[in-house]
Amino acid sequence: MSAGIRRIFAAMTRHLRSLLDLTPAETHRVVDLAAEVKASPGAYTKALEGKSVAMIFSKQSTRTRISFEVGLHQLGAQPLVLSTSGGTGMQMGRGETVADTAKVLSRFVHGIVIRTFGQDEVDGLAEHGSVPVVNALTDLYHPCQALADLLTIREQLGSTKGKKLVYVGAGNNVAHSLLLCGPRSGMDVVVACPESLRPNATVLDRARADAAAAGTRCAVITDVHEAVKDADVIYTDTWVSMGEEEEAKSLIKILSGYTVTEELMAATGKAGTIFMHCLPAHRGEEVSAEVMDGPRSVVFDEAENRLHAQKALMLLLLEGASWT
Repeated sequence: MSAGIRRIFAAMTRHLRSLLDLTPAETHRVVDLAAEVKASPGAYTKALEGKSVAMIFSKQSTRTRISFEVGLHQLGAQPLVLSTSGGTGMQMGRGETVADTAKVLSRFVHGIVIRTFGQDEVDGLAEHGSVPVVNALTDLYHPCQALADLLTIREQLGSTKGKKLVYVGAGNNVAHSLLLCGPRSGMDVVVACPESLRPNATVLDRARADAAAAGTRCAVITDVHEAVKDADVIYTDTWVSMGEEEEAKSLIKILSGYTVTEELMAATGKAGTIFMHCLPAHRGEEVSAEVMDGPRSVVFDEAENRLHAQKALMLLLLEGASWT
């Protein structure tokens, strides 16, 4: 393939760098297809036959790696699990540029999934490669988690439209993706966090603009009891993310009033409020054991839905299914 044709293909290639790459209609399409794949997995076992996907991991992973690797196998594709560390890691881990890596991988595989620290690595792979790139987590975004969350909310509550989700904790990558998925799914999203741990200002501004256009609401509130009033979903994440271990004591102290307890669940004023967590969970820190393991917790359904949402996403990006 000539360089000119490669540039044309690269310009046409779809990515999931963040949820900003999806319109509301496309977001619904991913969730709709995820539900179809979950209900009838046998219908898609050869949909990506003959295709290979490079999966680059710079961070530890349980749900992300397993759900992508198993999901691609179930679609007939070959997942190639790669690391950027250790004696068997990729050359990218010892100085090869992201641009060169993108160009080389694009000659071998049909797609790239990457779980890493900097968003610039995801964006660089998308810019310099000619195959779809999926953000499987960065310090800024976690879009695959948010898509699985939308499927879970729809299953549990019938719809995302008109629902209120309250994220409790630091304004991190999960909070950012939930803020962006709200306007794309007809859902209000409120982040309850300390003033010193607010979401990224640029992400929040974009989420608010999208919400204004969609007729939904995105807000940040420091008073957690005020924030959770009328919530249909209460969501939290670990207080200490990967790479923040040195700040652990400080973060735990700042967030000490933001534990999701039975009292906080009751403060919603709704008997049907569900509890969600992207995992791994630390009982006694961000959530009490009573809530985490209680009847309103849907965290393990949510974890399973990573598989189905990501299968749908890969089908769409690798042209095993249509966006329309």
